[in-house]
Amino acid sequence: MTTPDAPALPLRPELADEVPYGAPQLDVPVRLNVNENPYAPSEDVVATIAAHVAEAARTLNRYPDRDFTALRADLAAYLAVESGVRLDPAQVWAANGSNEVMLHLLQAFGGPGRTAVSFAPTYSMYPEYARDTHTRWVTGRRAEDFTVDTAAAVALIEAEQPSVILLASPNNPTGTALDIATIEAVLDAAARVPAVVVVDEAYAEFRRAGTPSALALLDRYPHLAVTRTMSKAFAAAGLRLGYLAASTDLVDALRVVRLPYHLSAVAQATARAALAHRDSLLAQVADLRAERDALVAWLRRQQVGGRPLRVAQSDANFVLFGTFDDRHAVWQGLLDRGVLIRETGPEGWLRVSVGTPGETQAFKDALTDVIGEREN
Repeated sequence: MTTPDAPALPLRPELADEVPYGAPQLDVPVRLNVNENPYAPSEDVVATIAAHVAEAARTLNRYPDRDFTALRADLAAYLAVESGVRLDPAQVWAANGSNEVMLHLLQAFGGPGRTAVSFAPTYSMYPEYARDTHTRWVTGRRAEDFTVDTAAAVALIEAEQPSVILLASPNNPTGTALDIATIEAVLDAAARVPAVVVVDEAYAEFRRAGTPSALALLDRYPHLAVTRTMSKAFAAAGLRLGYLAASTDLVDALRVVRLPYHLSAVAQATARAALAHRDSLLAQVADLRAERDALVAWLRRQQVGGRPLRVAQSDANFVLFGTFDDRHAVWQGLLDRGVLIRETGPEGWLRVSVGTPGETQAFKDALTDVIGEREN
């Protein structure tokens, strides 16, 4: 049976050549490509989640608490322990992953005629948040060591007059944490515009000892928002729960743009159950930090073409390393050996997530094989 040609869809012109975001999802023995926590929730965590969800199920005929007040109180209590910064629950906001938190921020403070600024290389979703909210997107460049040059950042802010500035710390895909002085300089420049500064701390729990959180600046800068996620440290990527801390005025602006009841009763119950096990989950984070530091040291001892690999210093749960003349061939060689990592970042670089000791060893063995094969 034939059908007449369908009429063209009235797609926005700027979306005509776009493709959906996403990393490869392949069924391989070792998956180290999307910065997941490699440890599944323990049976104790699973049992607590099951009990909380069962309780929530008894009232699923009713809409959830649209302001998720109990969850916000739990998140504030967690941040007080993790970073030593005490916040009122009204200063906390949450959504379906930090992606939706970021979208709320761009919906509230971006838009037509407005500009968002960041510093590349950085998280590849940022320009998509800008695109989807009709916000002009501008990037400055990071330095050779992937830090942000303070003077250059301030100059870019003064030239572009953005309404939103996005700083990832630790940065994805490089793992680089920003020092507090750089963040303060950006905040001071943003106050003169004025602009909202978003410090994306999705990987903050993995930062090295002595690396402070931007949460410590909240009481001095009402135009600062610090975003976090439960996907990494809490081994809850499947939960899709991101959150931020900011002034109550900034949080109230996000309440205007959010969709009604955007966090389900099940998501709220699951998140609160995971937070109840914060001590055991953060103990796993300490193990992953040690595994990361050992991996960085090992990678720096490897050579390609008679020269050591370059390895970015990481405060996250992944490591960026290179450089390769043909990084795709290296990526494919690893995949052929059952190890999936990420082909991302500046040309010639690759990114590997920190796995279990067994997964990390499988990656090391595969990379040694690939380099040796290409050298011979």
